[in-house]
Amino acid sequence: MHDSRQLAFNALKQIYSQGAYTDIALDRTLQNPEIKPVDRGLTTELVYGIIRRQRSLDCLIDQLGKKSAKQQPLELRIILQIGLYQLRYLDQIPDSAAVNTAVELAKKNGFQRLSGVVNGILRQYLRLSLEESDPLKLPEDKIQSLGILHSFSDWTIEAWISQFGLEETEKLCQWFNQTPTIDLRVNPLKTTLEEMRSRLEAADIKTTLVPLLPQALRLQGKLGNISQLPGFKEGLWTVQDSSAQLVSHLLDPQPGETIIDACAAPGGKTNHIAELMGDRGTIWACDRAASRLRKVQQNIQRLQLNSISIRKGDSCDIAEFVGRGDRVLVDAPCSGLGTLHRHPDIRWRQTPEKISQLVMLQQNLLKSTATWVKPGGILVYATCTLNSLENEEIITTFLRSHPHWSIQTPAIAFPFSTLFFPHGWLKILPTQQAMDGFFMVKLINNTEG
Repeated sequence: MHDSRQLAFNALKQIYSQGAYTDIALDRTLQNPEIKPVDRGLTTELVYGIIRRQRSLDCLIDQLGKKSAKQQPLELRIILQIGLYQLRYLDQIPDSAAVNTAVELAKKNGFQRLSGVVNGILRQYLRLSLEESDPLKLPEDKIQSLGILHSFSDWTIEAWISQFGLEETEKLCQWFNQTPTIDLRVNPLKTTLEEMRSRLEAADIKTTLVPLLPQALRLQGKLGNISQLPGFKEGLWTVQDSSAQLVSHLLDPQPGETIIDACAAPGGKTNHIAELMGDRGTIWACDRAASRLRKVQQNIQRLQLNSISIRKGDSCDIAEFVGRGDRVLVDAPCSGLGTLHRHPDIRWRQTPEKISQLVMLQQNLLKSTATWVKPGGILVYATCTLNSLENEEIITTFLRSHPHWSIQTPAIAFPFSTLFFPHGWLKILPTQQAMDGFFMVKLINNTEG
């Protein structure tokens, strides 16, 4: 018998005490094939949900308990988070079950003497829920209030308000606390969108089309192990969010060209480039981490692509590519603030100081990889973040110091051509396009050859 609350407790302990990423901790925790699908599902919901809602839950613990969340023993804090998360955010679990299972969890994990504290705090939350609209007390300061209510850092809220305004920031907070959808990119070298959709529907997997994207299918419902779905092992599709699929369409690679992907791992966009070129041409997949390049190689083999070569190295100083690229993709390392629903750890791991370091790296990457582009060639710069320091300001600074470069507005055939901003770059806001937050821009080298 594998209890989902105990499994969630084990995973959360790894995340908090060892600094493990949520997906890695879950993979370790759910390795046993005997764990039932229903327990896998609830464990995943609890772990991802609690990491997303960590600030809100800890504030509740602070307000309801005699000790603050940070003063509690780690294990007791996790047990309280599991109980409060079920009471506050999960409708399908009866209140009595949420309380009783949390009390049992305390007893099982060496907190017999404190099980009464767990019971008292959770029942106090339920009492207050009946008396008030929300037991969570919020400060008057709007930034702190939004940060606590929706569980984001104050600096993230402040950055979004300055860029998008208060109303859009509230919508973004709500969006990023939803469970993410899963999009597939169908491999046109092996099948068609219609054929793949039929195969998935035959396996009782519901799908919807994504407007304007010719290879995208959005999956719905409980899916289980993704790698066990029809067509994965044969290389008929790849998991890739629709926003990420747009990047390769913007690059618009052509058969026979030399394409360089400067930050390729784990290879999703590299493989998409090969598919769009009909696997005809030369694609260089670069990354400085050998472990990440192994994932690129695995994906190449699964999809059975022949046009991709791997180059280990730091793209800030690979001299051999100077002047060789018809098109270059810089899918830059970034803060990932457009994928916070998918990668909940990011909201707690990123800081303004780390972003300042990323900005320096992004500037160096763009300056270096621009030298790889032939006269008349194309460079696409993209990030999966909603942060103007890493997006608009990077491009503005680059163009100011590189007068022979300019933004090229994509052709009308590009799926989202009507959404390009006046300055020529595309910002995908999840609340408006129902996909990950992204920034992308197409630059052209106007140097005469």
